Order: sequence, then C-alpha cells, then structure tokens
Amino acid sequence: MTGGSQAARPASGLAIVPALLGMVRFQHTVFALPFAFAGALMATNAWPPLSTLGWILLAMVGARSLAMALNRLIDRGIDAANPRTAGRHLPSGRLTTGQVWAFAAVSLAAMLGAVSQLPALTWWLWPVPVALFVVYPYTKRVTWACHLVLGLSIGIAPIGGWIAVTGQFALAPVLLWLAVAAWIAGFDVIYALLDVEHDRAAGIHSIPARFGEATALRMAASLHAVALALFAWAGAAAGMAWPYYAGLALCLLVLAWEHVTVRPGDDARIQSAFGTANGVMALVFLAGVIVAVGVA
Repeated sequence: MTGGSQAARPASGLAIVPALLGMVRFQHTVFALPFAFAGALMATNAWPPLSTLGWILLAMVGARSLAMALNRLIDRGIDAANPRTAGRHLPSGRLTTGQVWAFAAVSLAAMLGAVSQLPALTWWLWPVPVALFVVYPYTKRVTWACHLVLGLSIGIAPIGGWIAVTGQFALAPVLLWLAVAAWIAGFDVIYALLDVEHDRAAGIHSIPARFGEATALRMAASLHAVALALFAWAGAAAGMAWPYYAGLALCLLVLAWEHVTVRPGDDARIQSAFGTANGVMALVFLAGVIVAVGVA
C-alpha cells in the first residue's frame, strides 16, 4: 500500500491545502465547469454579466469539491481494500475524516453562498445535486447502473448554468443534462476497466464487472453516440449558430480517438482515454458554444 509510512502523520497547517486539492482532483473540475458555463451562454445566446459567471464558478467549485469529499468519505473502506486506490488520502492517513468533513462543510457553504446570489429557483433546487452526491457512492454497492447515476449527478451542471441566467427551466438545458450524463456515464464505464477484476472479487458493481470488457466498451461507445445526438438536439432547441455544430463535430473526433486509444488491461491507455480525451472534449464543446454566441 502506498502512503503507509504517512498513516500516522496526517497533513497539518498549510500542508492541508495541497492535500485537499489532491484528494478532490481539482483538475477534474474541467469535466463539469465548461458545461455550466455553456448552459449559461446558451440560455440567452449571449454573454451574461461577469458577476453571474463568477457566482456560477464559485457554485461549481463548491459543488465539485463537496461531491468529491463525500465520495471519498463514503468510499474510504472500498478504497482501502483496492490496491489501486489504497494510497488515496483517507486510506493512507494523509488526511483525517475530520479534516475531510470540515472541507465538505466549507465546500457546501461556498456553494450555498454562491447560489444565494443567483435566481431564487437555484436556491430551491440546490438539495437535488447534493442528494445525488450522497446517493451515487452507494449505487456501486447495489447496481451496475451506477455509471448512469454519476452522469446524472455531474450532468446537472448545464441546468444550473441555464437557471442562473434565466431563472427558469427550458427544453434545451434538460437535453444538455441528459447529454452530459450519457457522456460521463460512457467514460466512467471506460474508467471502471481499471478495477474490473478487483470489483468482481469484492462485489463492487460496474458494467465491465457485470458484462465483460468488450461489451462494456460497446456500451460506452453507445452512450457517447447518444450524448452527441442529445447535444445536437440541445443546440437546435437553443437556436445555436453553426459554430456550435462545428465544435460538436470536433467533439466526435475526440471521442472517436478515445475509443480507438483504450485497450482493456492497458492501464496507461485507459487513463489517457479517461483523463486527456474527456478534458479536451469538454473544452472543445465550450469553445464551440463561445464562438457560436459570438457570431449570433
């Protein structure tokens, strides 16, 4: 187990900050934040006030940090039993549960503080994503559909961005939610290939553990095809200009590269497909939205 020598020495003082950022993988905010901004821009096909974008940013950072803290707390026993994840901050002792609970509380406070500055509907709806953050870690204990629950919890970002600008629902943000949910579920299936043998032995549910690696990759590809179709439908519903669809075509190429790259049993390729390809895809999508708004 990596990090075993640190078990009796949790981070303290200023060292807690990089430890917490490492725990929540702050760089993975790129999987949700671009879609929150995209939802905000697509809501009116124009740039919202910078203050609104600032509150959206704070709400998203708080929500993402809260989600990861809760996931690590709920899954700390599962993580400790898996050789790949035993070196994470809680199982290795680099952070204590008290420190992570405190971080979760601060993250929730940041999220609520930001939401309080946005339209009233965002305040009434904030318990929905928080409930999904709590439910998701438990789903892998009972169903292979856990990937879909993860997608729905993170995919709510564009709805948040849309409502932060307009204060109301519409078809387009719901389609964006489902599109992001399908995209995230697809790449989470790919990520689960890293642990397929351990998951089977430990009774952890996932699509690769239930259906096998080849079928899992086909299901991931199908989910990504559904995501692209829903993104196209959302663009039509929001009246987006042609650069939106040009960006979507580039997203198709990125996702195709992801599926060509991944190989079951090759952890380096799986990590590259999971991290690099999907981070690029999210940024490409946002770039297409920005250019489309600019020419509208």
